[in-house]
Amino acid sequence: MKSEKGFSLVELLVVVIIIAIVAAIAIPNLLASRRAANEASAISTLRTIHSAEAVYQATTGNSTSYAAGSGLTGLVDTVLAADSFSKSGYDFTVGTGSAGATYCAEAHPTDAGTTGVRSFAVGVDGVINFDPADAAACADGVVTTGNPLGGS
Repeated sequence: MKSEKGFSLVELLVVVIIIAIVAAIAIPNLLASRRAANEASAISTLRTIHSAEAVYQATTGNSTSYAAGSGLTGLVDTVLAADSFSKSGYDFTVGTGSAGATYCAEAHPTDAGTTGVRSFAVGVDGVINFDPADAAACADGVVTTGNPLGGS
């Protein structure tokens, strides 16, 4: 009598079902972690832009004017030195108000709900504002909507 070795079809199905259950539990947590990481990156990028704007205003701007994103060349890396760019699942826009007296930078998820949930904006005061409905916005170099991050 010859001995057959291997797994039966039932045993293989049990293993596949167990793997599917583990994946169903792990994938949503992985996606939530990625969204949180993208949002943290967006906040950090806005802080970097604010710092560069403060340096520009104190030096090149003669304490009176700010620069749009492309005016920050040399103060930030080449990706951030643009009027608009995409980074880590967020689309960024940097602009100045009339005569460069103010500036505002905003970040919106590239794919709302997937790459991020909240939008963010920062202005001259350095307070990062967020909006859970992807509506944090700027107008004429001033943050117009949103709630202070970390505030109520």
